[in-house]
Amino acid sequence: MRKLIIDTDTGSDDAVALIMALKSTEVDVLAVTTVCGNVPLELATKNALMTVEVTNAQKPPVYAGAAKPLMRDLVTAVHVHGEDGMGDDHLIHPTLKPEYGHAVDLILDLVEKNPEEIEIVTIGPVTNIALAILKAPETMKKVKRIYSMGTAGFGPGNTTPVAEFNVYVDAEAYRIMMNSGIPVRIIGFDVCLGEAAWNRDDMELLLASQKEEAVFAVRCNRSLLEYNLQASGGYFVDLPDAVAMGVVLWEDIVLEDKLCYCYVCTTEEATYGQVVINDGRKSAISNGFGANLPNATVCKKIDNQLFKKRLLELLVR
Repeated sequence: MRKLIIDTDTGSDDAVALIMALKSTEVDVLAVTTVCGNVPLELATKNALMTVEVTNAQKPPVYAGAAKPLMRDLVTAVHVHGEDGMGDDHLIHPTLKPEYGHAVDLILDLVEKNPEEIEIVTIGPVTNIALAILKAPETMKKVKRIYSMGTAGFGPGNTTPVAEFNVYVDAEAYRIMMNSGIPVRIIGFDVCLGEAAWNRDDMELLLASQKEEAVFAVRCNRSLLEYNLQASGGYFVDLPDAVAMGVVLWEDIVLEDKLCYCYVCTTEEATYGQVVINDGRKSAISNGFGANLPNATVCKKIDNQLFKKRLLELLVR
């Protein structure tokens, strides 16, 4: 069975992704590691514990990790996901406790014990991953694959015109990961919109199921729904981390992907967090991005209807 570590800054869409993996019978979630991002580390950890508790399926240990980005002050998304990251609906009161020890040490220990078997799913900033690479690069080369919900893909950013949130929080960490030589599969923000998002009917179906984890998944996204209503007038909940987890669990939802060279911008403030993606096309100048070897597989298109059908079925099962 596939062995996963899920690294998360547990906001409301992370929670849905966690529920998906915990309920899956196709993967073994060895651990959940938390990182600052959507919310500060303490809240991300509590939210992860609560999600594990509510799902009542696999119960992996939860380890807290990095409380700040490598080089910058923390930027959160509480204006999107709520002050607690989970809809501010009084959902977060875990009885489970995090394990003693640091997430980075746990990641390295699991990789050493399971060489070429561990797949890491990063659905938040990748600070923990970068710290693990810096601490023990030879160990991290034994990681089978990293799945990253990150970058804007081939579209615009959601935090700045060019930067996606998970990269923007700690672009230096993302650059370390992309330069590490570890196989990386990127699910960008551009493939997580449109028909992949929940609409009114989807949310009513989940609430009507009365399954605790399905109702929790809707309620924790209340702030995100309100944010989208105010920002665009649309009644929808976009779930980038759940889409990324869908790619992890269901390879056949991917309709198109591409080997690409990805360059992470960290120096110019206006482009901080942008990931320049070259899909192999040659540039007009000899030293353009086309000369670089691919360092990631980037998803370009998924089957949105199949993804959402399986997600809804899994949540109410």
